This record gives sequence, C-alpha cells and structure tokens, in this order.
Amino acid sequence: MEKLKYVKPTKEYEKKALDYVQEFLDYNSKINGVGGLHRFLDDYDGWLKKLEEDRIIKASEEKVPAETFFLIRESDDMIVGMINIRLALNEHLKKFGGHIGYSIRPTERQKGYNTINLYLGLLCCQHHGIKDVLIDCSKSNFASAKTIKALGGNLLKEEYNEEADDIIQDYVIDVDKSIEENKELFSLYISENSLTKIK
Repeated sequence: MEKLKYVKPTKEYEKKALDYVQEFLDYNSKINGVGGLHRFLDDYDGWLKKLEEDRIIKASEEKVPAETFFLIRESDDMIVGMINIRLALNEHLKKFGGHIGYSIRPTERQKGYNTINLYLGLLCCQHHGIKDVLIDCSKSNFASAKTIKALGGNLLKEEYNEEADDIIQDYVIDVDKSIEENKELFSLYISENSLTKIK
C-alpha cells in the first residue's frame, strides 16, 4: 500500500481540494468530513479562514473546536481522503455526528485508505487528550462500520435518527488502546513526517 500523510489545508492545495469535492458531486456521493468545504467552492480563502477559527473556537451548543486534514498519498501528492475531528462534543454531537467525520474520494475507495485515515485521526485525538472517541455511521454503510471495527470500535447502540433519516450506529473507540494495538502495522503506511502535521 502507498504511504499516506496528513496535511493541514493550505492555499497551495486549492485546486486539488476543489477537485476532491467535485469528484463527489460527479459521482453523486455523500460528502463527509470536509469541514464544510463543499459550501465554500467559490471562496476557498474563506474556508481556510473558517478552519483557523474552528481550531480555537470555544465549545458551545452552536459550535465546537475542530481540526480538518487532507489525507495525502505521498507518491503523487493527491488528496485521497479528508477528515474533520471535533475536539469537544456538545449535546447535539453526542446524539449525532460524534468526534469524527471522514471520507475517501470515490475513485480511491476499497484500497484500505480510510483505516489509515481513521488511525491518523485517533493520533490527533490522543494529542488533544481525547481518551474515548465517539463515531457513528449509517447502518447500511458497511465500509465505514468495517473501518471503525478494525480500529477497535465497540457498538454502543443503533437507532433511527430523524436528522439523518436513517438508522445510525454509535461506536466508541478506546484511543490509547487502539493506537497501541495498531501502531506496528500502520507505521508501514504512514509517512514519517505525518505525525508532525497533527500537532
């Protein structure tokens, strides 16, 4: 498998970032974990400003602090995935959304990339002192559930969610345990400088 790394969004990735979102639109695929990028297609600079504000905002019922990363394939510098990590949870996110939203571009799926995406996300959570990650997915999203379970996700509950109009499964991952159990395997696929990007 290719080596992957996290990169914080910057101006130099503008075209690649917009291409990433466009691919989801072309494939009529649901967009997750992009930190609202799909709402800033005509204002990338505004999106970068929003991300800076997201990192330092105080948690409230309206907003919570968050980090957004590109998952970059090192060999060709392509954005193959994205992740949005909420560093705190309000009551709404406890019910729907959890700590992490993520995605892999449609043409790069089924290559194991999202498991690495989530593992790097857990490293970021560990850096921020988050011990237990709440993460959810649609019951019909077997690929996402497989990713979550691969990193030790334990099913807490599943129930119909009105906002999603779907049956949603809630999982919890013990961050320290998952990282310790998987670090030897994932070290093979993570770029050496990726860990500095999450801090």
